[in-house]
Amino acid sequence: MGVGKSTVGQLLAERLGVGYRDTDDDIVAAQGRSIAEIFVDEGESAFRAIEKQAVRAALAGHEGVLALGGGAVLDADTRALLAGQRVVYLSMDVEEAVRRTGLNAARPLLAVNPRKQWRELMEARRHLYEEVAAAVVATDGRTPEEVTRSALDALEMKQA
Repeated sequence: MGVGKSTVGQLLAERLGVGYRDTDDDIVAAQGRSIAEIFVDEGESAFRAIEKQAVRAALAGHEGVLALGGGAVLDADTRALLAGQRVVYLSMDVEEAVRRTGLNAARPLLAVNPRKQWRELMEARRHLYEEVAAAVVATDGRTPEEVTRSALDALEMKQA
């Protein structure tokens, strides 16, 4: 959350001359409401089922840069679909997350005690991100352009 996946994803797509797609945007468009509203109205498990289908469809129908929501890797089937893909895990620490997002209530999983919940989410998810990642790129204190260059370098897709 707030790591810069949309910004960096769009920059990567531009540098590589391919399309950009974000499964969170797909979900919002298909459902006609925000992710926060889906969480409130239907709960996390219903959202995760919607997310799983959105990721499956996007992986099957998009060949450019694809940004996934932070919880997409919670599903074992999704992780299996990501195996062998050039996945970049954009990492950051809690202080950077606070600086970037304020850890505000617009993020449904961080509504109460956001610093503690962010840490707990990362402890629960980090190994899953690392499991699917071909590269890990730290974003702390870096510009989107610096992160994009590092991602390209890490994936050995350097641009002249």
